[in-house]
Amino acid sequence: MFKKLYLFYKEGFSNMTVGKTLWMIALIKLFIMFGILKVFFFPNQLKTNYDNDRDRSEHVIKQLIDRSDKEIVNQN
Repeated sequence: MFKKLYLFYKEGFSNMTVGKTLWMIALIKLFIMFGILKVFFFPNQLKTNYDNDRDRSEHVIKQLIDRSDKEIVNQN
């Protein structure tokens, strides 16, 4: 079963002309989004600001509770 599936995809990709270019563009875009942008524009703030998992989790819980309280006040 796996051999048939492999051969199916191998034959399909070997006969592609435009598709190979499109796949390469998609893979390059994914690499840019997850490899480069994440590192430079989305640093791990919790890891840099808090020393251990307990402090990180308390911060996240506090932020979630504070936001939900503000939303309730804004609705009234």
